[in-house]
Amino acid sequence: MAHPHDRPSPGRVAMLSVHTSPLAQPGTGDAGGLNTYVRGLASALVRRGARVDLLTRATSPDQAPVVPVEDGVRVLHVAAGPRRELAKEELPPLTEAFVDAALASADEPGGRDGGGYDVVHAHYWLSGLVGARLSRAWDAPLVHSMHTMARVKDAHRGPGQDAEPAERVRGEEAVVAAADALVASTREEARELVDLYGADPARVDVVPPGVDLSAFGPEPVAGSADAERAALGLDPGDRVLLFAGRLQPLKGPDVLLRAAARLLERGPRATGPGRLVVVVVGGPSGSGEGSRARDGLRELARSLGLQAGPGGRDRDVVRFVDPQPSGDLARWYRAADVVAVPSRTESFGLVALEAQACGTPVVATATGGLRTAVVDGRTGVLVPDADPVSWAAALAGLLADDARRGRAGEAAAAHAAAFGWDATAARTLDVYARAALRRGRGAAPAGERARVRAGCR
Repeated sequence: MAHPHDRPSPGRVAMLSVHTSPLAQPGTGDAGGLNTYVRGLASALVRRGARVDLLTRATSPDQAPVVPVEDGVRVLHVAAGPRRELAKEELPPLTEAFVDAALASADEPGGRDGGGYDVVHAHYWLSGLVGARLSRAWDAPLVHSMHTMARVKDAHRGPGQDAEPAERVRGEEAVVAAADALVASTREEARELVDLYGADPARVDVVPPGVDLSAFGPEPVAGSADAERAALGLDPGDRVLLFAGRLQPLKGPDVLLRAAARLLERGPRATGPGRLVVVVVGGPSGSGEGSRARDGLRELARSLGLQAGPGGRDRDVVRFVDPQPSGDLARWYRAADVVAVPSRTESFGLVALEAQACGTPVVATATGGLRTAVVDGRTGVLVPDADPVSWAAALAGLLADDARRGRAGEAAAAHAAAFGWDATAARTLDVYARAALRRGRGAAPAGERARVRAGCR
């Protein structure tokens, strides 16, 4: 662990998000936690004096080559392939074109002022393939964040979800081998990189993601909860369960609907007084699988009797809401009694942190980074599996006990407050410095390798 006086000076960072634009609304297409992560980290790095360029593939002829986001942060639209949205499966053949365009562009920021880049930080395996070549061309260390891994996803596939392509597995192996440093969100992800991909433990650093504490926080005015609910079309007495994220099997929204149906069967003794309302905030993934998942989720709600109409109830139990910008999403989090994160696997789970920062307890699957994001029994509940019976029991324990839910909400806000982006940026800068050292000298010192293996980071 670096000491404060050893803190590296920030420099110029090329951050790669090839398959999804940092400007996209999370919860739409392929935009999700990765997009939130890239924007949050970039802003925090700038506050520490860095300058960050976010490189992404141009998907529209109307996009400007360079879009200023804030002082010190720019999005660079790189022309690689057709200027339209493509499924992720169509992108691997375009990685070489992306590299060539980034290097040949007259507006290439590394050449514009002669300053070059101090580090290339790639996000997701497609960006890693691009980053491996750009880091060599720019003579800058390559730092890579997986966000999700094919072998982990395949081990936790939901119903109807296709296996990850073999091409992705090979690509991830190549990126792991090329990276000067790998950033894992949790110790478990660090172990997966080592055990499943043969990563050198000395090159794996654990840096938890952050949460935008200026956007996500408890109700701004004491006693305003009822007014916020009314503005969102909710009654003060409703028992509100909230899901936020892309509608895909891996995220497990079907688990929440099945659990809600069981809660209704048990009646007020399971939820307390008031009408049960399940709010689903999000849209389908960019692939055909995502559209199928969205349509299937609506059909599941009807089949479970959670929607009004023949065979259903007088009023809809489930309410589908389009993806929301952070300010409006915070209002939904605060309006909920419990936020559910039923993911079958999750590298971290920023939704869980955001909800807790708003003072709302979380029920989540005990998988991946959710075991770090949620403190079981204190800020919420971790459910061991995707069994709707287990989920119904966990949700009922919070919904029917106002005092317990209040204590959990207070503890949740305090827990999330420790995950600000500034802390993430400080640790990331340490990773950048160590990656530069390895690239220049070939390896990290032996003492540092021992600390990584011991999990001290």
